[in-house]
Amino acid sequence: MMISQKNINKCAGFSLLEILITVFILAIGLLGLAALQMTSLKNNHSAQHRTSAVVLAYDIADRMRLNKGTLEPGDLIDWKTELSTSIPSGDGSVAITGNIVTVVVQWDDSRATSGTTTQSFSVDTEL
Repeated sequence: MMISQKNINKCAGFSLLEILITVFILAIGLLGLAALQMTSLKNNHSAQHRTSAVVLAYDIADRMRLNKGTLEPGDLIDWKTELSTSIPSGDGSVAITGNIVTVVVQWDDSRATSGTTTQSFSVDTEL
């Protein structure tokens, strides 16, 4: 069977078009993957801040347990300093009512995707 020159010329540009469409589809897929990776990094960063807030909240409660239920001024200063350096715009408060302690930690989570920039973690514990 003999293929004529006319049929070869008709099919010559078709492979180039297929390659162009394939590269376009691949580029769209890679952009989607990059967006997914960016979202994952934001959420991971937000989770890291939340973990730090939980650890620091329990840290001040444990310090109070060591001090027989009282809050030493030096411990509070150290704790507030650690809050401000560990998490963005970190701040906290400690309220003592009888033998119940309420620890609240707040921080700026503007990179999170939940919509609010101020996050808060609160824990109540008995000494």
